[in-house]
Amino acid sequence: MSALSIATAKEVFELLRDDLAAIEQEFTRQSASDIDVITDIAQYLMAGGGKRIRPLLLLLSSKALGCTSHSRIRLGAVVEMLHTATLVHDDIIDEADTRRGRPSSNTTWGNAKCVLAGDWLYMQSFSTALEERNFRVLELLISLTQQMVEGELLQMQKLGHLINEEEYFDLIYRKTACLFSVSMQLGAAISGTSDETESQLGEYGRNLGLAFQIVDDVLDLTAAEDILGKPVASDLREGKATLAVIHALERGTGADREAIRTVLAERSFTTVSHPEILEILERHGSIAYAMDTACAYAEAARLSIADLPLTEAKRALLWVPGFVTSRDR
Repeated sequence: MSALSIATAKEVFELLRDDLAAIEQEFTRQSASDIDVITDIAQYLMAGGGKRIRPLLLLLSSKALGCTSHSRIRLGAVVEMLHTATLVHDDIIDEADTRRGRPSSNTTWGNAKCVLAGDWLYMQSFSTALEERNFRVLELLISLTQQMVEGELLQMQKLGHLINEEEYFDLIYRKTACLFSVSMQLGAAISGTSDETESQLGEYGRNLGLAFQIVDDVLDLTAAEDILGKPVASDLREGKATLAVIHALERGTGADREAIRTVLAERSFTTVSHPEILEILERHGSIAYAMDTACAYAEAARLSIADLPLTEAKRALLWVPGFVTSRDR
């Protein structure tokens, strides 16, 4: 085995299996409320699966720095609670009917209850984090929450409008990559490491999160609905221009641009069909461009942790970017 060998999926699972199971138990304990509907919604979302990539990153970050305290389990549950709260609110904002192949929580319980359950989960995550008695942890979580809310509001302002790549990357940093970055930084914050190391780990999370969201956006356009677990091309139907679409808009013919603009404005495929949009994207190499960009960010994530000592956790961190860019859902 070479000094820079990347872990396998099996090795990563075995390395983190017990810790991830402990985080699931902690989430279940922390999300239990005297108000049954809160517990029901939280458990419904947890049972829906998901990649648990945010707590996984926190575990690997802390493990790479030698932290073995219960803090990594507690904060792993915190980041998953925060993520779950954002899913509840996102589904309401997007008027989504499905999530991971099942009815979305707002379809089952209604918007009013889900808004409040999401708010409760946010506050419970902070209450749990407060047990750390660590100001850096709170500082990271407060900044994260502000970034995510600002990202959602920015996206709502831009629905149906054309945006450039700079605006797109700003949006996906706030909505997705910021939580990846903070998950890595939290692992550093409970390990007592230097500001420089925390910054490097945060940069890994940022680059990985950007790659993750770009791939998500490509899959939204290209994946089969039964694999994706939700209707395909939801972003275009919601008026969101993602990286491949932006690329095609900048390089397409007048007719191409008009077709894309029509879908974004109508927020439907009534006038222009989904296959017609895919043909435009393929003709201009826009899907390949987006995937190449995601792979470049994935490689940047690997490079950002070059200075970390070689451990099983580092080998696992070197594996994650490949998992992010090769997934099909």
